[in-house]
Amino acid sequence: MRYRTTRRKTPEHERRGNDMPDVTSHDGAIIHYEVFGSGYPLVLIAPGGVNSELASWQRSTIKPVDLFADEFMLIAMDQRYAGQSIPPLKPFSYDDAMHDIRAVLDDAGVEKAHFMGGCIGCAYIWRFIHDHPDRVSAAVGQDPVGLDHTNSPDVFYRMFHETMRLARAEGMDAVVNAAMENPTFVMNNAAGPFARRIHDDPAFRQEVIDMGRERYILLITAFRDGIWPQNPPYFTVSEDWMRTCPAPLLVLPGNDPFHPTSVGEQICREAPNARCLDVDARSEEKLPGTIETLREFLRTNTPA
Repeated sequence: MRYRTTRRKTPEHERRGNDMPDVTSHDGAIIHYEVFGSGYPLVLIAPGGVNSELASWQRSTIKPVDLFADEFMLIAMDQRYAGQSIPPLKPFSYDDAMHDIRAVLDDAGVEKAHFMGGCIGCAYIWRFIHDHPDRVSAAVGQDPVGLDHTNSPDVFYRMFHETMRLARAEGMDAVVNAAMENPTFVMNNAAGPFARRIHDDPAFRQEVIDMGRERYILLITAFRDGIWPQNPPYFTVSEDWMRTCPAPLLVLPGNDPFHPTSVGEQICREAPNARCLDVDARSEEKLPGTIETLREFLRTNTPA
C-alpha cells in the first residue's frame, strides 16, 4: 500500500503535472520524495551518484520498496540534482544534502528512522549519522563508495571530464543541446549535473546559457569537488569518526572501482557495531538469505 504525505506544487511541478510530495529545503531547492507502506520509517538514499533518485532502486538486485513496505514505512528521496527534485544553480554540497534529508524527515513527521543507502547513498548516510546521531536507529549500506589502493579520485572525477570539455570546446549552446537530447547525467556526462532542470525549465536553461563557458566550468569544477571531496576513504566522514560510529550498521561490500570491497570491509572492521555480509551476498544462491538478514537487522534495531 502507498501513502502520500503533503503535496506542494511549484510552477516547475505544475509543468510536469506532478502531485507527489515535495518539500522546500533551506536554500529553495525542491526535494521530491515518496512514501510507501506503513510501520517504523526506513529512509532510502538511492545509488546513482549525481542521479541518486528513488527510481534507481528498481534497477537494484535488492528492491527495498518491493521487499519491506509490508512492514516498514519507506521514505524514498530524489536527491536535489536527480529525478523530480529541482536544484538551484550552485555546486554540490553535503551540507545542503543534510538540510534536504532533515527537511524530508520533518515534512513526513519522522523524528528517528532506519536508513538504507546504495553507492553514494552510503556517503550521505555516514554524514547524516555524524551530524544527527539521534535521528538514525540503524543503517544498511550497499556498495559503499570510497577510495583505497585499487582506485583514485580520478575514477570519480572522470565523469566530469566530458562535461567540461564540451563547454570549453563548443560553448553553452552545446551544453543545452546535450541536456535536451538526454538529461540523465550518468548516461550522458556531456549534459552536466544540471541537465534535468535544463531540459525541463526554459528560464533555468537561459540562466545557464547566460553564465558563459568560463563561469560554467568553474561551477562544474566546484560541483565535482563537492560531491567527491578529497577525504579518503569515505568522502564524507573521517576514519577516526567511523571508529566511533554510534549506529548499528549492516554492510554489503561492493566489488568494482567505484565501490571497492576493502572500503566496505574496513567499515566492518572499525565501526563499533557493524556487520559485513559476503561480497557475493546478492548472488542468486544467497539472495533469499540476504533479504531475510536485512529484514531481521531492521526488526532487531527497531525501537520498542
